[in-house]
Amino acid sequence: MPVRWSQPDPGWVRPTLVVLLVTTAGLYLWSLDSSGWANAYYSAAVQAGTHSWKAFFFGSFDWANLITVDKPPAALWVMGLSARLFGVNSWSILAPQAAMGVATVGVLYATVRRWAGSGAGLLAGTVVALTPVAALMFRFNNPDALLVLLLTLAAYAVVRAIDHDATGWLATAGALVGLGFLTKMLQAALVVPAFTAVFLVVAAGSLGRRLFQLAMAGVAMVAASAWWVVIVELWPASARPYIGGSQTNSVIELLLGYNGLGRLTGHETGSVVSAPGGATAGAGTSMWGQTGFGRLFDPQYGGQVSWLLPAALALLVAVVAVSWHTPRTDRLRASAIVWGGWLLVTAAVISFSAGIIHPYYTVALAPAIGALVGVGGVTLWSRRRSWWAAGALSGTLLLTTVWSVTLLNRSSQWQSWLHWVVLFVGFSTSAALLLLPVAGRRIGRGLAVSALTVALAGPAAYTLQTVVTAHSGSLPSAGPTVAMGLGGPGGIPGATPTGRPPTGALPGPPAANRAQPPAGGLLDAGAPRAELVDALTADASSYTWVAATVGANQAAGYQLATASPVMALGGFNGSDPSPTLAQFQRDVADGRVHWFIAGGSGGSGGPMAVSGASGTSTTEQITSWVTRSFTPTTVGGVTVYDLSGSTPATST
Repeated sequence: MPVRWSQPDPGWVRPTLVVLLVTTAGLYLWSLDSSGWANAYYSAAVQAGTHSWKAFFFGSFDWANLITVDKPPAALWVMGLSARLFGVNSWSILAPQAAMGVATVGVLYATVRRWAGSGAGLLAGTVVALTPVAALMFRFNNPDALLVLLLTLAAYAVVRAIDHDATGWLATAGALVGLGFLTKMLQAALVVPAFTAVFLVVAAGSLGRRLFQLAMAGVAMVAASAWWVVIVELWPASARPYIGGSQTNSVIELLLGYNGLGRLTGHETGSVVSAPGGATAGAGTSMWGQTGFGRLFDPQYGGQVSWLLPAALALLVAVVAVSWHTPRTDRLRASAIVWGGWLLVTAAVISFSAGIIHPYYTVALAPAIGALVGVGGVTLWSRRRSWWAAGALSGTLLLTTVWSVTLLNRSSQWQSWLHWVVLFVGFSTSAALLLLPVAGRRIGRGLAVSALTVALAGPAAYTLQTVVTAHSGSLPSAGPTVAMGLGGPGGIPGATPTGRPPTGALPGPPAANRAQPPAGGLLDAGAPRAELVDALTADASSYTWVAATVGANQAAGYQLATASPVMALGGFNGSDPSPTLAQFQRDVADGRVHWFIAGGSGGSGGPMAVSGASGTSTTEQITSWVTRSFTPTTVGGVTVYDLSGSTPATST
């Protein structure tokens, strides 16, 4: 039966929970502003939302509403409201992310506790708090933090729906998944198979009633996700910003292509592709790395999230074995279905996606890994007087020790002493766990503490390193630098030889700008020098956009520095056909754009370019027209063109 909140916990539980939540808050808030604007692309969109409710609603990159970011706007809404209240700065943008991390830990505790007890809930929450990629993303302004919180809340609602046979709770779960869609589109749907399966198998009532309740949850999910899409699609295109990431100015295309099925197949028009027609680089590979379940254990992904992944899988098998012959409504088996389903489906999609995929996406695995470690570990511990359970605990810790040492050896020059401590203590404790059936209570407790310390030492060390390191750009990575171990297409595009994505010094506070180049690029924003900022802001109120440049990351650096709208030609990759050459020429002729900043991503018709009517990309057409029609000058180390003079209204 479920563990009810009305059932009193042992006296140590509540203080331990408070310590866990306070410690998590301290970790995620520590020196948070050291990352400056973090992902400047989203910070610029937050800035836009504080100037214009229209930009806020659509998720526009700039408050002149040329183009949106390439994701739905739910995550921007949270940060935007904070920035409206407290101003546009690092803390107002990043602190809500940290709060989401603390909330995720608390909600996961509450969810696991109901079916497996407070000990399992505390262990699950601790695992999530000390997962390196969780510490990264809950201190960063990508949409993943809100997505993970919403899906964890949805799991809690499913548990409550099963416990109380409550259609309302199940509909709430559907609505939360729908809001997850408005955060990161189809990635939110990866938990739906697990939620559906656990309710069908475990919930009370007839099969017909369960199917009806699931249908109501489906209606709630569609309603919560579709309302924004419907409004945007029905809104006249001429009166709203262009939908970034699409090639036809359509949210539906964005859903099915660049942010949807294209992520699975690699056929993503407008993306960074290695060859026409898709990102496939060969059998079992893509330009985003080797596909297959081994991806989660490779040098790019392993240290982010996989420390306890082998243990979670082993404990999932143990829980299934223990609950195999139990009644249909057994909560232990239900735990295996909901968390095992979440883990396996999400892991499979991340592992086999041939399109755009980044290591930080694995933060979506953290709640499932934490829950399985908590539920499975407590289940075996409660049976530790049995030789088979003691053997399973010993084997799981041995597996975890070997994998932790493997991961630590990938950064062999970093805290090398830790490798030997984990190896020695892990092997010793694994052997001692075999004697649990005859060990006394005090020895058993000591072994439990030793086992948990060994299991969490590696991820905790990586998490602390992540917390004290500033992160910026579009491809953040947790933990220390590791050896690649992969060649060719296995590397992150633009990665350094060590396997870490290139990150410049930080935008934002002046002290963080000292080593930042004046111009940004595809993955990082620049930090313009004072003389360029002065030129851009001079007479800024006379123009709709103080400048235009190819690619949103470069534009973000200028927009955040000048606090004035900057036109991001071509959106994030510089590949969206917005604006067209004719539209840009009209804006210039009407005196709406002051400067053109050269050197943006995608502007030379490279791999990010998408052909326009004349056979070249729209951004290349614009760049070519500007360079033919205007005189270049260098300001603050950057080539710029003053567009305020007399110019032809059409291309020549």
